[in-house]
Amino acid sequence: MIQRREFLQRGAAAFALATVSPACLFTASAQAADSAGPARKLKKGIMWGTVGLPGSVLEKMKAVKEAGFEGVEMNSHMDQEEVLRARDQTGLLIPSVCGARHWNKPLSDSDPKVRAEGLEALLQTLRDAKCYGASSVLLVPAVVTKQVTYDEAWDRSRAEIRKALPVASELGVKIAIENVGNQFLLSPLEAARYVDEFESQFVGWHFDVGNNFSNGGWPEQWIRILGKRIQKLHIKEFVRRQRNEPAPRPGPVRLLEGDNDWPAIMKAVDGIGYTGWAITEQPGGDTREGLADLAQRLGRILAS
Repeated sequence: MIQRREFLQRGAAAFALATVSPACLFTASAQAADSAGPARKLKKGIMWGTVGLPGSVLEKMKAVKEAGFEGVEMNSHMDQEEVLRARDQTGLLIPSVCGARHWNKPLSDSDPKVRAEGLEALLQTLRDAKCYGASSVLLVPAVVTKQVTYDEAWDRSRAEIRKALPVASELGVKIAIENVGNQFLLSPLEAARYVDEFESQFVGWHFDVGNNFSNGGWPEQWIRILGKRIQKLHIKEFVRRQRNEPAPRPGPVRLLEGDNDWPAIMKAVDGIGYTGWAITEQPGGDTREGLADLAQRLGRILAS
């Protein structure tokens, strides 16, 4: 049986709640939500090379837009007019352009002719970026092989990038170096040094979370060290290869189904004050359903 004092207490609480206006309840709810922390202002993008469904540039961009992405990282050396028409008709943004020829025309090649062709490809990538309104280009700067030594890759790539800096400055587009499986710039301290020694605001970093993880690094550490040098983020999921495994474990895997510590990664992103683009480079974008799934999973990562 409810005692008289308890009955009066319950009645008073009910009366107090009833006298609160709906607007006040909404405000209180909003304040509670705000206490969980501000929402990240990262934009959702996708790499053009992963958009595999058939169709024209416009048809593909429409599918990307419908899936929930805000922008596309285009490849270089495409038909500029076709890309611009598709961009304008869909309202998608183009934040970055990925060089299409830095693998087969590396700036570290032993043949001066190949290096010259690689430089011209980089200049075209910069021109494409300016045309599309992109603020940076993705560059794989060098490839270390048995024939091309680490120090040769360092010296040759730096010399060629320096030749491109006047054009980058004139166009207002930054050259963003990517960490990838090229056996080069294998630590964050070295990566930071490589960028800093150009002494140019037009050289930065395009940080790929998945590439870093698959190569044995810890993305959150790289992010913290590279800091403001980071121009764009590539979002990719891998599983970590264990020591003494005879072969690499399968990868990449679907977003949120690998070993990336996304809360730690996003905390590091917050820590450097990054508010730019998070661009998926994942399999799965060969259907409309696959694109929508990628966008939804990316959203969950950004909310980690």
